[in-house]
Amino acid sequence: MRVLGIDPGLTRCGVGVVEGVAGRPLTMLGVGVVRTPADAELGDRLVAVERGIEAWLDEYAPGYVAVERVFAQHNVRTVMGTAQASAVAMLCAARRGIPVALHTPSEVKAAVTGSGRADKAQVGAMVTRLLRLDAPPKPADAADALALAICHIWRAPAQNRLQQAVAAHRAPTAPRKPATPRTPGAAATPRTSRTLKGPAA
Repeated sequence: MRVLGIDPGLTRCGVGVVEGVAGRPLTMLGVGVVRTPADAELGDRLVAVERGIEAWLDEYAPGYVAVERVFAQHNVRTVMGTAQASAVAMLCAARRGIPVALHTPSEVKAAVTGSGRADKAQVGAMVTRLLRLDAPPKPADAADALALAICHIWRAPAQNRLQQAVAAHRAPTAPRKPATPRTPGAAATPRTSRTLKGPAA
């Protein structure tokens, strides 16, 4: 499984590609950041994010894209920019028919470190260890993107089983054939029986 993790942001959009399967050592194929100038027009910045993500999709051809789910923050301007970059990432993947998964920050932290309240330093340290890197990826957005990819690889099998179970539960069952109604007072049709013959005289 090859996953492109995306930590959305307008100024810095973290991207990282990880390959492997749950239960086995993982391999980092690439990591980086798509940057846009803070003083540029919003439309131009979104175009720059799109081009950057498209370049990563072209180069690594991932089978899945994992994006951090946007959550409420006190800074409305920041969360709006994050949501816009997230939408661009999902659009780029959907245009190519690549499945997209959204993971919350706490899900990613719990998957990588064992604690949903881990800080960025702890996430970076565990990403370094899990991918056998010489040093934590910088900036933190890049490490977060790799953590997203790792999280998806580890969680995907369980999610797939859950989705299959839900789909099976929702699948319509074949309707029973209604019994033929009887006319009130009518006798039941007797069954045909064979007549046993006695021995010939």
